[in-house]
Amino acid sequence: MSTRSPASPASAKVPAVLAGLLAGGAAGTLLTETVGAFSAFVLGRALDVAGTGGVLLAVFVAVPLICAALGAVIALRRAGRNNRRSHHPGR
Repeated sequence: MSTRSPASPASAKVPAVLAGLLAGGAAGTLLTETVGAFSAFVLGRALDVAGTGGVLLAVFVAVPLICAALGAVIALRRAGRNNRRSHHPGR
């Protein structure tokens, strides 16, 4: 009889991935807001999202989405690594 516990199913990693998704999205939103505030208050020039032909708008939408995806991937990898460590306490 083996003393090793079975590998956790993928559903056990879902909470970690959701937390990473939310944290990454929040970080991306904070990043875009910081760039906008820096531009407005420090440089004295508000960003004109409509006047750039949609490029700046696409960037301001894409950055939080990319950060959210990165947060989910990082959380998934960390959840997998922590799961492997819990099965091998001597390492």
